[in-house]
Amino acid sequence: MITAGLASVTFRGRPVDHVVGLAADAGLGVVEWAGDAHVPPGDLTGAARAARLCRDRGLAVGTYGSYYKPGHSDPADFGPVLAAAEALGAPRIRVWAGVKASADVAPAERGAITDDLRRCVELAAARGLAVTAEHHVCSLTDELGSAVRLLAEVDLVAHWQPRESPDVAVCLSEVAALLPRLAAVHAFSWGADGFTERLPLAARADLWQPVLAVLAQDGRDRDVLLEFVPDDSPEAFHRDAATLLSWLENAR
Repeated sequence: MITAGLASVTFRGRPVDHVVGLAADAGLGVVEWAGDAHVPPGDLTGAARAARLCRDRGLAVGTYGSYYKPGHSDPADFGPVLAAAEALGAPRIRVWAGVKASADVAPAERGAITDDLRRCVELAAARGLAVTAEHHVCSLTDELGSAVRLLAEVDLVAHWQPRESPDVAVCLSEVAALLPRLAAVHAFSWGADGFTERLPLAARADLWQPVLAVLAQDGRDRDVLLEFVPDDSPEAFHRDAATLLSWLENAR
């Protein structure tokens, strides 16, 4: 089943209770919590409060979005990340697979990143949590071949999002390749200028309706999370949430 949700970083300037209210009032089912905005690493009280607020409004807790960067962050920094995710009740922790384009990463550097990723996976697994690497530029997931190789090297789950001005065929090939390990998708529509040109979700129906159809046909449980709404506007968010929910209903 696909669960529509909200990435809390979409409203990084709003307090936790407002984020919960926005997601619940829009009819969504899950919140992915940002470690750099709403649930900082090591803040167990704040994590427990976010989890309680979600429960009270009938929302699940999704990925804990950390900014831990294996191979570059201090290894000791993962402990507070893990503690926050556990207190939050998150099923998985998102990390960044390095800080450079995969084509520019030397073999030794890639080895250091994957070694630290394996350490993180082992620590998380001991607490019943998975680890996912964000599908992002300037990382080992910035290109499909490198991302697939990383999934073969480390026992990660996958997390996908489109690039600027995404080509539909390319996106569908990426989703198909990641599908067996895909746990979450970030949904947004950008114009040619990318992050600075945010469009209504419906502006890229040509992309999102086929992607959602592939996910629905596959049938496994996944989160599809709204992010980057135009002008960081609650009104735009509610419009995009209604669009996403209608598409998911039609994709069943």
